[in-house]
Amino acid sequence: MVYNILRVALYPFLFIAALFKPSFRQFVVKRLFQKLEIEKGKEYIWVHCASVGEVNLSEPVVKKITEKTDYKVLLTMMTDTGMETASKKYSGTPRVDILYFPLDDFFVIRKILKKVKLRELVIVETEIWPNLINQCSRQAPVVVINGRISDKSLESYKKITWYLRRLFKKVNFFIMQSELDKQRIIQLGAEESSVKNYGNLKFDIKLPDYSEAELYELKKRLSAGERRVFVAGSTRIGEEEKILEVFDSLENYFLILVPRHVERCSDIEDRLLKGKKYVKWSELDEPCKKSTEILLVDRIGVLRKLYAISDVAFVGGTLVDIGGHSLLEPLYYGKPPIFGKYLQNVRDIAKEVERRGIGFKVEDKAEFLESIKKIEAGWQNANKISSFFNENSSCVDNTFQLLVDII
Repeated sequence: MVYNILRVALYPFLFIAALFKPSFRQFVVKRLFQKLEIEKGKEYIWVHCASVGEVNLSEPVVKKITEKTDYKVLLTMMTDTGMETASKKYSGTPRVDILYFPLDDFFVIRKILKKVKLRELVIVETEIWPNLINQCSRQAPVVVINGRISDKSLESYKKITWYLRRLFKKVNFFIMQSELDKQRIIQLGAEESSVKNYGNLKFDIKLPDYSEAELYELKKRLSAGERRVFVAGSTRIGEEEKILEVFDSLENYFLILVPRHVERCSDIEDRLLKGKKYVKWSELDEPCKKSTEILLVDRIGVLRKLYAISDVAFVGGTLVDIGGHSLLEPLYYGKPPIFGKYLQNVRDIAKEVERRGIGFKVEDKAEFLESIKKIEAGWQNANKISSFFNENSSCVDNTFQLLVDII
């Protein structure tokens, strides 16, 4: 009640801001005034994601729902990149409907629930939206899957445990990523009997497989030749500079920079690539010139294939205080990831990667170069990588079975 009163009080300021900022206005309109393209009266499982990562993460669960049940899936996400990814992923799947998440607006959520027969709400990772949980719990079970509580979130949530304890009673099950996450959600007010640890869904992601011919053609298109390919994936502000310092110390390498947000490419060009022999992905109508040293990727959806051709793979969001992006993507293609010390978003995976010796944690240029030398010297741990995935391959099946059992 108090939550919604505060929201209503903030709406006038939100709409005033929207009047003066076109980008913000577009953001609000897309989410609060979108056309609700869902089928009236149909039975749905609502799967809510935050952004691209959660859309990818939920794919095997969504696939099982559409293949093994008669329910439709309503997939919602907060970001434009999440929407773009979901639209491409499910363009040929009529049983998956996609909407922007309506910013936890009471009225839009109620409108959605009046239109469909909700059978279950599935929240991917720990997206705590009071109106979403409260309203959906009146009609159907609510389950958090692949839940995690970061160090930063834990401290914030501790301040409102009095509220979370009541809200969490509306959640039937919390399926957490690790034992630590399990204990943290209980600490914040979830009942122990409703919390399970099934591991991390990320281990079960089925990434695209590429033929040797495809990868050969890509390397040929890039004119990498005999040079080793150094892919820096999902880089964030402050990381490209450090990557370029490392690259400048290497010989016979071709660097591929893949910023996490493609809209930053112009800034990277202006600040860092002047005087460099580089080309952008969008300009690759013909193969790169052999003199090209750097490829700047200004398109989403190609990083995985680039990891597959890499000799050295760096995972961004780890040299600056972001918390890290997927270490599993290069590992899936047999490449040991190099990553920095900021790992709060991938804490458990990073620990396991270090424990098994299938990746390299670095804190400075010297350690980065030392890791590259080890890879150049013939790093071989393919069997350890296979074991890593095989031992964590039941999370999707267990999660799906629980979702079905409680409907």
